[in-house]
Amino acid sequence: MNIKNYNFETGIYRPPSEGGSASLLLRFTRNCPWNHCTFCAMYKTKKFQLRPITEIKADIDAMALLAQELKSASITLGHGGNITREAVMSIMEKIPELDYHQGFSMLVHWLMAGGKTAFIQDGNSMIMKTDDLIEALHHLKKTFPYINRVTTYARARTLEQKSSKDLLAIRRAGLDRLHLGLETGDDNLLKKIKKGVTSKGQIQGGQKAMAAGFQVSEYWMPGLGGKELTQAHAENTARVLNAVNPHYIRSRPFRAIAGTPLHAQIQAGDVQILSPREQLMELKQMIIALEVTSKVCFDHAGNNWRNAQGRILFTHDYEGYKFPDQKPKVLDLIEEGLASTTPPSPFIHFT
Repeated sequence: MNIKNYNFETGIYRPPSEGGSASLLLRFTRNCPWNHCTFCAMYKTKKFQLRPITEIKADIDAMALLAQELKSASITLGHGGNITREAVMSIMEKIPELDYHQGFSMLVHWLMAGGKTAFIQDGNSMIMKTDDLIEALHHLKKTFPYINRVTTYARARTLEQKSSKDLLAIRRAGLDRLHLGLETGDDNLLKKIKKGVTSKGQIQGGQKAMAAGFQVSEYWMPGLGGKELTQAHAENTARVLNAVNPHYIRSRPFRAIAGTPLHAQIQAGDVQILSPREQLMELKQMIIALEVTSKVCFDHAGNNWRNAQGRILFTHDYEGYKFPDQKPKVLDLIEEGLASTTPPSPFIHFT
């Protein structure tokens, strides 16, 4: 066996709901085409690159070949094609280099989990030429016909610029869900963090994605505007989300990351960050103003507010709370947190 036949790229970042063994990670582009956001450190030292369609298809073929080798080894061992530890070890004995393969472990765990979903990396693969993206999606679905969900990150600005016809074609080619970094709906704050889009663009991009039939996950960041902009951040974020009414609204509480421009502004005293309690008050304001039929989710370790007994307030389940039915429950949980006198545990930042 030749290790070159099994080479494929795997990126670093993916949403928590696509993590663990949940999704096959396929790198259609490298890094982020915008890369100016002042709060983000994910791709700052990397240059964006569009990968040739031939490379993408070769990666998919390499994954499929390696998956077939694993299943064949399982059958030979009498395990009926199930991906077992023994099957994995037998392949690694033949190709020791797989121990250093950046995506081998990911592929193995994905297959063991059932191999049902895929996530397209990196930061905004919707910027690809529509025909290329569709060709890659068709090849993926043809090669792995048992995949039942394909998702990716996207920028609202890119969706705004794509034609409705192109978005519909991409959706029909097999891309199911888009993860959008809304961050905030406040135009002043969007400008300060150099998001590269206005609230109008956020709304138009989100609405076009919804109209094309995508499942849409919008991510917002409690605390992003600091003390100065907390009210505007909450109110305008709710305004944009109400206009889009996405399938999912996901909370990612702001944490300053060393080395980012926003962190430097905080260190200089130009931005006054919110305490965990103040973030919870901002969350309350946003939720009160929220009039959607979305699922509101707290599926990130940063949503670490606790009650008086020390228990985490919100479920970290990926499906969250269905609005409007569970809106009163979320508000009750917020009140429970605000009434707590127990200091919250230190927050941990996860990308």
